[in-house]
Amino acid sequence: MERDDNQLGSFLRSRRERIDAASVGIVDNSRRRVKGLRREELALLAGLSPSYYTRIEQGRDRRPSVEILRALARVLRLDDTERSYLWSLAVPSLESAENDGVPARTVRPGVLQLLERWADLPAFIVGPSRDVLAGTALAAQVNPAWSPGHNIVEFTFLDPRAHTVYPEWDEIALQAVAGLRATAATRRGELDGFVAGMRERSETFRALWDSHDVYERTMGEKRLHVDGVGVLRLKFETFALSGPEGHVMYVYFPQPGSADDEALRSFTQDPGHGPKSIRATDQSRA
Repeated sequence: MERDDNQLGSFLRSRRERIDAASVGIVDNSRRRVKGLRREELALLAGLSPSYYTRIEQGRDRRPSVEILRALARVLRLDDTERSYLWSLAVPSLESAENDGVPARTVRPGVLQLLERWADLPAFIVGPSRDVLAGTALAAQVNPAWSPGHNIVEFTFLDPRAHTVYPEWDEIALQAVAGLRATAATRRGELDGFVAGMRERSETFRALWDSHDVYERTMGEKRLHVDGVGVLRLKFETFALSGPEGHVMYVYFPQPGSADDEALRSFTQDPGHGPKSIRATDQSRA
């Protein structure tokens, strides 16, 4: 099981191992026994002493300065999301303490009313661990993982239907874990139990989590196989809801006038596809 007491060092090591030495001008005619850059190579490129960088990676110095973080991010070629993640590990927030006692599963009445306005689109609300807390009936019809009471990460890795629902399952799985890691960094300790459970239940999840990839997709496009319809191509946007609960709303929509648009309309026009009302989880659940 991954140790959580040195996430900064683990992340730096994972990024260091992905940098090709030749790409940063290091010529080494010997047979390299390590992946990517050696510690001392990264240190010199970042303008640090090898011994000091070693202390950081080993967890013996967990508060490097902003200048040092910027130098490491530059050499490691971190993107914006990875840089934010690096900062969150080096300068832990106080959010986890502030979140104590917050009824994170309770969706505000106003948000539920807003979902009613979007009954003709797949839309749903998730908590930090990706539990689906509320959603339109259409969301559950398009993807069983989007129905209240389900967890999107658990569905992706533990439900055999996921490989049918997601034609590009490998990419979806990678995105799910990378996004969860980004959330975990901002809500210190809150998701530790969930992550530990997933690591025990899924070898694939464990391998992806240990790769330390981190990024968030706030918008994009996804292909989903829907029973009786075929593959739908839907765009999506996400909306972070204000408040300490960490709720996020996902709204999926087709390209207007496309075959996907027509297929989605058939769900709302055919009474046999069920009601358009929203459904919410039992909010008394802990």
